[in-house]
Amino acid sequence: MKRSEIVKLLDAKVIWDGGRTDQEILCACGSDMMSDVLAFTKHDAILLTGLVNNHVLRTAEMLDIDNIMFVRGKMPADDIIDMAREMHMVLMTTELPMFTACGILYENGIKGGMRGE
Repeated sequence: MKRSEIVKLLDAKVIWDGGRTDQEILCACGSDMMSDVLAFTKHDAILLTGLVNNHVLRTAEMLDIDNIMFVRGKMPADDIIDMAREMHMVLMTTELPMFTACGILYENGIKGGMRGE
């Protein structure tokens, strides 16, 4: 599924995309615990989280995840947005809670990205 389709499905706002092309996203991981996200192994993914700190970006960087969706209307501070720019990551936000956002993506063909899914 294209990133633009995910933005529409989740009624999301793109915070920063750096003019990047509309990427294909194959799977998703939703978690507020970055230690759980470290079990994430698939590429071409989106990370959904309610955390808005640099640990999210560092964890995503380690796993080659460059699409991050903040849930529950969370908006990162300017320093986090600047860090994402430097790391060439796409940041988005949705008012939806994580459970609902993940459910909508699953209903529309996005599979889980955790081991065993």
